[in-house]
Amino acid sequence: MKLADFIMFCVSDYGGQMRGKGFPAWELDKRLASGIGIAPTAMMITVFNDIVASPWGSRGEILMQADPATETAIDRGDEPSERFFICDLTELDGSPWDGCPRTWARRGLEALAAETGLILKSAFEHEFNYSGAEAIAGDGYLLDAMRVQGKFSHALLHALASCGIEPENYMPEYGSRQFEITCRPALGLAAADRAVKLREIARSIARAYGYRACFAPVMENGGVGNGVHLHYSLQTQDGTPVTYDASRPHNIGEAMGQFTAGVLRDLPSLVALTAASAVSYERMKPHRWSPTVTNLGLMDRESAIRICPISGLPGSDPAKSANFEYRCCDAAASPYMVLGAVVWAGLQGIRDKLPAPEPTTADPETLSSEERTRLGIRSLPHSLEAALENLENSARAQDWLGPVLMEAYRVHKQSELKVLEGLSPDERIARYVSVY
Repeated sequence: MKLADFIMFCVSDYGGQMRGKGFPAWELDKRLASGIGIAPTAMMITVFNDIVASPWGSRGEILMQADPATETAIDRGDEPSERFFICDLTELDGSPWDGCPRTWARRGLEALAAETGLILKSAFEHEFNYSGAEAIAGDGYLLDAMRVQGKFSHALLHALASCGIEPENYMPEYGSRQFEITCRPALGLAAADRAVKLREIARSIARAYGYRACFAPVMENGGVGNGVHLHYSLQTQDGTPVTYDASRPHNIGEAMGQFTAGVLRDLPSLVALTAASAVSYERMKPHRWSPTVTNLGLMDRESAIRICPISGLPGSDPAKSANFEYRCCDAAASPYMVLGAVVWAGLQGIRDKLPAPEPTTADPETLSSEERTRLGIRSLPHSLEAALENLENSARAQDWLGPVLMEAYRVHKQSELKVLEGLSPDERIARYVSVY
């Protein structure tokens, strides 16, 4: 039986899910020119496939306009191949739609470049569980853990490389059947595009083997969570890195210090966009290698933002390798919302000329209240409800997001929480495991 090639135009929605419409491959040129219409309320489908509320109801129409540079083709061996494009959402006349997460991130990056001459270079680091791996005792970082997952990892790395994602590191992580993958950094919006592609490629390859790649923030109550970390640095338009400056305190470049101070200042609001599920806060608890306060930590994997180590080996260049790691994130968030949150808050820090934060070198819980105040350390919200309240009450966030995106995101997340009402923690976690 012959099979027709099939293509999807997709958008990364407010829950970090890829949704869209498909068509036969022979229609591609036409669809690239015309886009595909979709109702704005399609963005209000919760991750559990409910539409509880929508600012638009049954009204309106917007277009999915594919970015040709994002074409992704996944070779699945004997299974039918997959092709998809990542889209921007526009008005019918092609002008940007204010509720589009990808457009929002792009606008922030363009504002950063226009106002400061700087470009954000970044990479998303993902943790996930592969159900096809054999669970063995003590499998964290274990060489044998690579053996018991079969051909999946080999196929995944090949598929990622074939799609231009440039995988760097792949390893068994601390949790059972848990793996971590990193890729090379990219400039601007391409980093978020890579993150979207990586998740879908991993899911596709896993399903080709009859299993699942699950990116849920928490797999079981009290268990090891799956985080997403955004490594970022700044450079000028000509490629000169400005993250590292040996002449400044802690070797933090002036613009990088201001940028990171802006992110930390608004972190209690930003986590509503980057730790975006009801169970994300089950992972972000003390002494679970996850952030709980607004600190910049020196090589500390429990800090909100980590100053990553720099090699001191002969021939290394600290200016080129210096980067910071935003750790208040998981795959319940759209990569575009994550990138947008960091770049808009960071840009505001540069605008306001905020002083560079002083890094912590000890557990913040051991610091006195006076020292925490001096360092600007505050507790992060303990729930998505609290984070959303912070977001709604933030004048800066309202300005960055604009009224359309702010209202749509708020309603979407409140709808998600409503679906979970009355469920136990275990039941909530299971719902997220089933969809991510």
